[in-house]
Amino acid sequence: SRNNGLTIEQRVIKRVVDIILSVIALIPALPLMAVTALLIKIEDGGSIIYKQKRLTQDGREFYVYKFRSMREDAEKDGVARLAGEHDDRITKVGRVIRAIRFDELPQLLNILKGDMSIVGPRPERPEFIEMYSKKIPEFSYRLKVKGGLTGYAQILGKYNTTAYDKLKLDLMYIENYSFSLDLKLLLMTFKVIFQRESTEGFSDVIVAEREDEAPEEPETKEEKS
Repeated sequence: SRNNGLTIEQRVIKRVVDIILSVIALIPALPLMAVTALLIKIEDGGSIIYKQKRLTQDGREFYVYKFRSMREDAEKDGVARLAGEHDDRITKVGRVIRAIRFDELPQLLNILKGDMSIVGPRPERPEFIEMYSKKIPEFSYRLKVKGGLTGYAQILGKYNTTAYDKLKLDLMYIENYSFSLDLKLLLMTFKVIFQRESTEGFSDVIVAEREDEAPEEPETKEEKS
């Protein structure tokens, strides 16, 4: 990966498309988000949204928003853990919204704010970027573009895809970026949403094998709202 990311023209076009598509998506999404928020509140009376610090283009920090899908005390011991296939920390409502990807809907607001793009590498936590970069020096190359809601790694990868393989998919996207590629990936995203294996957590065996790797999407109590 030897390029410097997107050109100025590509960034402008991508930003305009992000704004247009996220506004269009929010129109039907707002009622669904309202129902989801109500169900989360009814189930355990806890917080609806949690936010978590992530890195986007050029290493800029921002807070990503998601609907809470785990119990409030999911990490009461302060230790971040991977979500297992039969993880009992996931609430009943959380299991459903994860399966249909509704937990990601609040990130449309991140896209409108300019923190994220609709298509791009999945934004990671700062400490995980540092951790992975020690093992994979090229990992920081993902920060050449804004973090995204969907992309090659999210479409073709699964929860048990290695960080190195996801990196190769992300770099393939950056190297071959075009407006038509974004449209293609958006269409592919609608297809994989309905595939169960794309939303599964780690199996117990995989969790045991990868316990030394960075966890994916941990929910910390102090960042919930």
